Amino acid sequence: MRQRSGRSSSRARGAPRAGLLAWILLAASVAQAQTITRDKVDAALPALEATAQRAVASKAVPGLAIAVVFEGAVVFMKGFGLREIGKPEKVDADTVFQLASLSKPISSTVVAALVGEGTVSWDSRIVDLDPGFRLHDPYPTAELTVRDLFAHRSGLPGSAGDELEEIGYDRTEILKRLRLAEPSSGFRAGYSYSNFGLTEGAVAAAKPTGKSWEEVAEERLYRLLSMTSTSSRHADFLNQPDRAELHVTTNGEWTARLKRDPDAQAPAGGVNSSVRDLAQWVRLELDDGVLDGKRLIDARALRETHFPLMARGENPVNGGTSFYGLGWGVEFGPHGLAWTHAGAFSVGARTLATLYPQAKLGIVVLANAFPTGVPEGLADSFADLAFDGRVSRDWTASWNALFEGMFAPAAAAAKAKYAPPGAPAPGLSDAAYVGRYANAYVGVAQVAAENGGLVLRVGPGGKRTYPLLHFDRDTFLCFATPEAPDWPSAVQFSIGPDGKASRVTIESLNGIGLGALDRIGD
Repeated sequence: MRQRSGRSSSRARGAPRAGLLAWILLAASVAQAQTITRDKVDAALPALEATAQRAVASKAVPGLAIAVVFEGAVVFMKGFGLREIGKPEKVDADTVFQLASLSKPISSTVVAALVGEGTVSWDSRIVDLDPGFRLHDPYPTAELTVRDLFAHRSGLPGSAGDELEEIGYDRTEILKRLRLAEPSSGFRAGYSYSNFGLTEGAVAAAKPTGKSWEEVAEERLYRLLSMTSTSSRHADFLNQPDRAELHVTTNGEWTARLKRDPDAQAPAGGVNSSVRDLAQWVRLELDDGVLDGKRLIDARALRETHFPLMARGENPVNGGTSFYGLGWGVEFGPHGLAWTHAGAFSVGARTLATLYPQAKLGIVVLANAFPTGVPEGLADSFADLAFDGRVSRDWTASWNALFEGMFAPAAAAAKAKYAPPGAPAPGLSDAAYVGRYANAYVGVAQVAAENGGLVLRVGPGGKRTYPLLHFDRDTFLCFATPEAPDWPSAVQFSIGPDGKASRVTIESLNGIGLGALDRIGD
């Protein structure tokens, strides 16, 4: 349910208490930091490797890659399983994966580099960096900063822009249309995880350089760390001969049938990399911006990314207290302070990085499948072994249950809601629905008669086409979710006094209430 900005005052009053709680937890975490040694880490590595091998052998995932860093050294780095089901090529430490939202902390590191060199500040106003960008309301637009967008506290609804990306709009057009999204909370008063909000923060931070975000990321981080397989461009991923394909389940089996081009949200979800490269980034993070004795990023600018700014409640599996910093999750859990971020593409990717800064320990796990909780299961089991010498529970089972429950209940509810009615009311003639519809957010949609039925075309130039299946009277169904092709959503027509549809509401584009389009012509 959307929360209007007028209801956010209690959240605003609670923000200082959240910050105080974060400081208390941080102090307690430092005071109670668990002792960890190289011997303990080394003793945990064989179990980590064996668990990863079992995950692949049991078909829990098609492929995995893992890297572990401790006290500045890469102590483990290995691939498991296949890059693509049905083909012989195996995952190794150099296999490039699509990182999905694990891109966010990497991008925050890039911005920290810009902050450290004085190009921007975390508190630089977006209106000064990128004057054309607008939020829905004037005051947040005028005061919005890079920090606000990387902390997901701008008030933007979390999914704003995601549906526009799905139907084919590019980054420039999506960011332009965000001004139409009504806020889901008061400015700086609520946490709402936004791919395109963070994307704007990164793009704006890069503006003073006169270069694209992709160029800045390469120059300020990837090249400095010799991350030669890492890029923020999808074309570079496709040019990698050693790359992992995305996998989803079809009839209970992993299949590589879907693709994902995340260029529109590259800072938030478009980085591709290998665990060999990511291990260097983890080393940099754990050593306050220093790598191999050389300072590459200002310590203060980087430390700001790890400060807990927005309270997120309790971790749903380990019970830790969770916050969000600048592109990083900051948690106080079973083993003290952790900086962490997961990534997921529902079309077939799962990724995770978890760093324990007080122990100088970090782990990265990349998987080429969705849904699966294997990355978290491996990371949490390894942490148990490294800190305590024993695994406290079946972490993979717990995380699997969480990820498997992400879509299944919603898909089941949609199927039940749109089960064929016993006596559906007949629709009007196709001519009553055929026409062009539009609004400022979605753009133009075309409903056309083809091959004895209706189709819906949306996106720039009608880029996405969905056949419409009659359901009841003026309601049709389409299947707009490629990873769940049997998940129906409604296309509802409103009929005007002339007997023709005057409006169409597209459920899959209506997540933030902007999916209703008015007829503009036949």
